[in-house]
Amino acid sequence: MKLSRLSDPLFVTGLVLALPLMILDRFDLLPFGAGVDGGAPAGLLLAWGISHCDTLDGPVVNLARKALETGNVNQALPWVRASDEAEIKTAFSHAIAVRKLGPQARELADRHFFETVVRIHRAGEGAPFTGLKAAGQDLGPAVPAADQALENGSVEKVVTLLTDELNKGIHRHFHAAVERKNFAVDDVKAGRRFVEAYVPYIHYVERLWQTISSEAHGHHPEAAARQHHSH
Repeated sequence: MKLSRLSDPLFVTGLVLALPLMILDRFDLLPFGAGVDGGAPAGLLLAWGISHCDTLDGPVVNLARKALETGNVNQALPWVRASDEAEIKTAFSHAIAVRKLGPQARELADRHFFETVVRIHRAGEGAPFTGLKAAGQDLGPAVPAADQALENGSVEKVVTLLTDELNKGIHRHFHAAVERKNFAVDDVKAGRRFVEAYVPYIHYVERLWQTISSEAHGHHPEAAARQHHSH
């Protein structure tokens, strides 16, 4: 890996998106080759479905809460498509009106508004809404580091985190394959053992390359992953 690429924002973003793949693979949660509708493995979709955009302490809810507290719906509108603004504004007006009826009504109105904003945000990403998640979810190291980098104005810790995990993953897969590479042509069992290591190694490298060599986009990983095809 050329160090000069670490200054490329798209390259770094690609690494951020690739880290869940590395972590899932490390804990054997990534069954390469077992695609869903010809797309990414079910394990990948399931694990990537865990997002901080639908948590009570995530950025979407935090800004929806700020919108209600300040009376300015524009706090939340950047998180939804322009075509969905009308629905958000209607839900916001209803919430503001209901909040005036008392503490219990305020709590219910806030919750409904949070759910509405998150649901529409996720729909815009092509992801399902399965309800708000409790605050304090374990997001792993990558997402908090990426968020903190924006606060600090430096992405160096994110780069270090990702490149360390990248090196570990590639070396692990490489050694698993190379150790089984030399087998007798008539030893079919040994040949199959090599294939069992070769396929994950190649797919791991292939998926990483697809991620870091393509421009990052705003779609939720669940939706983007369906566009990839396994061999």
